[in-house]
Amino acid sequence: MRDLPPTATLRAFEVATRHASFTSASEELHVTQSAVSHQLRHLEALWGMALFQRGKSNTLTPAGAALAPVVREFFARLEATLSELRAQEGRQPLKVSTTYSFALKWLLPRLPALAQAHPELLVTLETTDTAIHFTPAEPDVAIRFGPGHYPSLFSEFLFREQIFPVASPALLARLGMPRKPADLRRYPLLTRAGADMVPKWDLWFQQAGVSVSALRESVRLADTNMTIEAALLGQGVALARSGHVEQELANGSLVRLFELALPSPLAYYFVCPKGVETQPHVASFRAWLQAQSQAAGARY
Repeated sequence: MRDLPPTATLRAFEVATRHASFTSASEELHVTQSAVSHQLRHLEALWGMALFQRGKSNTLTPAGAALAPVVREFFARLEATLSELRAQEGRQPLKVSTTYSFALKWLLPRLPALAQAHPELLVTLETTDTAIHFTPAEPDVAIRFGPGHYPSLFSEFLFREQIFPVASPALLARLGMPRKPADLRRYPLLTRAGADMVPKWDLWFQQAGVSVSALRESVRLADTNMTIEAALLGQGVALARSGHVEQELANGSLVRLFELALPSPLAYYFVCPKGVETQPHVASFRAWLQAQSQAAGARY
């Protein structure tokens, strides 16, 4: 660190690399041209190398050209970090964990409303499908999708989604609009692989009173977002949870098929260690989340 010069000297070098002459550099720095020259000669003496080829215009030496982007990045990162720290000053951090699909499709579009209602909160959103134990290194609170059995934690019901088929206008233009639920047996159906929390076509058909011996599967997909994307691409009909297709239904990129809906057997819950729910910043987030959930639940 013995070769690290004063910040003012580094700033003079950074500014001079962006100007054709020391005179114009001095105007940006609001000092005299001789002051800039003095700073740069001091830097060259400290580092033992020429940084500029003096002449009618400033031209960087190979050493100066190598050092210029390093110094420029230093000041850019310093200014960005200071700006971020000033923006965070006085705000209460809150780490929230939820699943990736819920964060992307439901929570993320609503975060601007949270920032407007509670500018004092600084939310960090983390996504995972695995269990959390609320250690000091883990999130403060979580939103979980499940049966609601969290005996060692504070838990609060948020909302339950409805499950219904959706398709793209392109697919419907190609295959026609189905008139009744039984018609879907001849459509390519997008299915999810795996867990019990995945919407099941056989349950929806059962709710509709349709007997199905074998599904005409288009493709089996690994997660919710991929299933919705495949539906948007017109690859088949997806069985979607209402909270995951709000934007698509609103902008017309997906069309809901039939009013018949299957209530999801699982729901969303706010969870946190017992006692944490009463902390002021957590209580503010809980109240906002409940208001958003009730509005969503009323639409579903």
